[in-house]
Amino acid sequence: MTASIPGGKPDGPGGALPWPGTGKVAPARPRQPSLAQLRAFAAVAEHLHFRDAAAAIGMSQPALSGAVSALEESLGIQLLERTTRKVLLSPAGERLAARARTVLDAVAALMEEADAARAPFTGVLRLGVIPTVAPYLLPAVLRLVHDAYPQLDLQVHEEQTSSLLDGLTQGRLDLLLLAVPLGAPGVTELPLFDEDFVLVTPCDHWLAGRGDIPRAALRELDLLLLDEGHCLRDQALDICREAGRTEGAPMTTSAAGLSTLVQLVGGGLGVTLLPRTALRVETGRSDRLATGYFADPAPSRRIALAMRSGAARQGEFEEFAAALRRELRRLPVRIVE
Repeated sequence: MTASIPGGKPDGPGGALPWPGTGKVAPARPRQPSLAQLRAFAAVAEHLHFRDAAAAIGMSQPALSGAVSALEESLGIQLLERTTRKVLLSPAGERLAARARTVLDAVAALMEEADAARAPFTGVLRLGVIPTVAPYLLPAVLRLVHDAYPQLDLQVHEEQTSSLLDGLTQGRLDLLLLAVPLGAPGVTELPLFDEDFVLVTPCDHWLAGRGDIPRAALRELDLLLLDEGHCLRDQALDICREAGRTEGAPMTTSAAGLSTLVQLVGGGLGVTLLPRTALRVETGRSDRLATGYFADPAPSRRIALAMRSGAARQGEFEEFAAALRRELRRLPVRIVE
């Protein structure tokens, strides 16, 4: 049976079509070999014996012979020199045997990687954390990963919220641990807990040690805040606005981190707001600090994990959030189930 091109001539040998306007036959393009063909050829190249090669890969000898012949036909190359007594590789066969083995090894590695990817809590997890959470929650996160997920390669990145969100949406990060709500499209939040803010003051401050501080007290205090870019600064400002604090009230922004902020309070420069999870770590370094607690309902913040909506590892991340909630119950927080 022949095929033709309108205005052209019938196919040349092997089904090749004539070059337009020349009458010359273009060489047939080799068909892509199958993995079964490559596997059969690699076995014969290793054993140089059809029966032994067939037994090695669990294939019948006729099927193996047919697969090698089909490979030769596909490539248009003689790979083997067959005699009644033995099988030898042709020069081309010697060259392509190594290539075939490389391809098969790469496919095997791909399958192993896929098996590992299907297993939960294995491989790399790139976790982004904000600075006002990292020092206080990372011990619990690391303990959980060490005890429950030893095959997980956790990589921690401490950055401010805007940078973390960019990293999440661009695929640089897999999961975030930060304060919410974010209001970011395409991001799903997995709430972990709510925690109250406390007022940190010098020991001789009139609110030191109080347990029923009204929010209205924030209206006139010398309040120390973190630098621009920290979500905790924005949260503190929101709390102050809700309390009726005016824009002209004294406020100093002079600290890049909570540790410095607390030292400034100890030096008598003002007061500040700390989340409960940071209180023990940050105030335990000085005997010149006191704390005061707000009357209910105290100002608070919510901490959550955040992931890309529809993430391939969504089920894994939800399970991780549930495990982390259990781990965090020992902290002075209200777990969000």
